[in-house]
Amino acid sequence: MKSIIIITIIDILVCCLVIFFSRRYIAKKFDFISCVLEQILSKKDDVKISETRDSRESKLAYQAKNVIEMINNDVNKTQKEKEIIKELIGNISHQIKTPLANISMHTDILLNGDLSEDESREFLMRTKEQSEKMNWLMKSLLKMSRLETGAIDFIPDYEYIKETIAKAVSSVYSQSSDKNIKIQVEEFEDRKLFHNRKWTCEAITNILENAIKYSPEFSSVNIKISPLEIYTKVEITDQGIGIDKKDYNQIFKRFYRSENVSDYKGMGIGLYLSQFILYKEGGYITVKSSLGEGSMFSIFLQN
Repeated sequence: MKSIIIITIIDILVCCLVIFFSRRYIAKKFDFISCVLEQILSKKDDVKISETRDSRESKLAYQAKNVIEMINNDVNKTQKEKEIIKELIGNISHQIKTPLANISMHTDILLNGDLSEDESREFLMRTKEQSEKMNWLMKSLLKMSRLETGAIDFIPDYEYIKETIAKAVSSVYSQSSDKNIKIQVEEFEDRKLFHNRKWTCEAITNILENAIKYSPEFSSVNIKISPLEIYTKVEITDQGIGIDKKDYNQIFKRFYRSENVSDYKGMGIGLYLSQFILYKEGGYITVKSSLGEGSMFSIFLQN
């Protein structure tokens, strides 16, 4: 009987010890989880979660670090987008200032009523030109901001390049015809390249428009396609005014215009957009030129 009582007492003591240490273990685990959650909520860059030998705790610590990293990345991305929007607003304000001032001035002159019919028509045409310029500028800036902030669903795919080039050439036909500039595309075998047809057409069109704008009448623009190992190169060569070597890196920056094109209309957006579009596709663009000897822009698209 005594032995049974002793065994019962031992069992009770063992149970009490198990409960005691289990509660301590569970409390310790909850403290650890609470510490992890506290550090996640702190959103600090220098958060450190100590390593532990327990595989489950190690896994939790690793996951916590990933969550903190994701939070910080989202915060940085949001901050970057805010900076882009702020910069764009500043650019828009600066760029539309001149056409708005011109429209206001022309309107005041017309309202005075001291003009002949021909003079009135001339100022109306100037006002229309400035309004069209502002409309084009707003569309370009909107397009640029949507691309930069990822608002446009930009998905490249493997598509035949011949149709893309044909659409780009077709879009500048009127401009080339007005200056009697001939656009020649060297014969090539059609092939699938990794690109988004709509936006690559936009990139090529921008380069062709510049080639036409800065080339003399009765000149030519040549397009040549050369397959390489990793990329296919699309060369666009004109007989225009050329580009100074010191401007090679500058011309792809937003709103940059070199001194030797001050007499030509433009905003310095086209080449920036072209480079940005090609970058989104995993491609790139280079330039080779000399002042007075024309320019050659090379577009590289992935095979």
